[in-house]
Amino acid sequence: MKELSVNHLLGIKYINKNDIDLIFETADQFKEVINRPIKKVPSLQHITIANIFFEDSTRTKLSFELAQKRLSADVMSFSAAQSSVKKGETLIDTVNNILSMKVDMVVMRHKNPGAAYFLSQNVKASIVNAGDGAHEHPTQALLDSYSIRERLGDVGGKKVVIVGDILHSRVALSNIFALQMQGAEVMVCGPKTLIPRYIESLGVRYEPNLRKALEWCDVANMLRVQNERLDVNYFPSTREYSQQYGVDKALLDSLNKEIVIMHPGPINRGVEITSDVADSQQSVILNQVENGVAVRMAVIYLLAQKIK
Repeated sequence: MKELSVNHLLGIKYINKNDIDLIFETADQFKEVINRPIKKVPSLQHITIANIFFEDSTRTKLSFELAQKRLSADVMSFSAAQSSVKKGETLIDTVNNILSMKVDMVVMRHKNPGAAYFLSQNVKASIVNAGDGAHEHPTQALLDSYSIRERLGDVGGKKVVIVGDILHSRVALSNIFALQMQGAEVMVCGPKTLIPRYIESLGVRYEPNLRKALEWCDVANMLRVQNERLDVNYFPSTREYSQQYGVDKALLDSLNKEIVIMHPGPINRGVEITSDVADSQQSVILNQVENGVAVRMAVIYLLAQKIK
């Protein structure tokens, strides 16, 4: 039986193309499962998983919990807002207390980059990174690539533009790593102030003009401006941002080809994209949500196979 090359999913940069292929093959099988009348399999009845979220999350947390329950794992969820972390307890102590309840796997979101890696070095459990600061969000990148593969047949050779707040986005970095690993070309587009200085060192082109970027690409992944991470004003106003970097149906229809529109959510309708774009046939946004459950089932199942 094929298995992952890693014991944790800490970031896309820690895995390889074979791992991605295996996750997608496994997700194909689980996608069939979640579309059956009985959507559950007994694969992980012997596994206990703790979801530990030190930052607010709706879609990612629900997606992981549903994936775990579809696999019949025992699930416990933990919110830092109501925890002993508020009383000064360290991350390692918090997690070790949870592990003492015989937990096998930890899915963690944390505001600090590298938190998942740090945890993997200091506790005895399989760690899944559900987002660490502005660093990585590996399962989001995997479900994005899986959705491109589903719509266009393959990721290799495709041109993907990531539009918006690249500077503060863990989704952008994980997507760049995943897309390049599968042979796609990647471009970023957005205000210069929201583009990291090092971006070209990653083999990524920068295009400041949205129309030119859309004419170049096969897929446009529209990112939300992360207002909660902005400590200063990076652009004059939301209205001006939307005028320059928002996609509406008129702009889409004026292109000389049909492109795929993606968004990791939550959508600020009327800012990054208008409602008629979000709900159009070119959008795969709801497919991304469905695929997120199948991909996370695959990741959890494959990591669980490595737990001795």
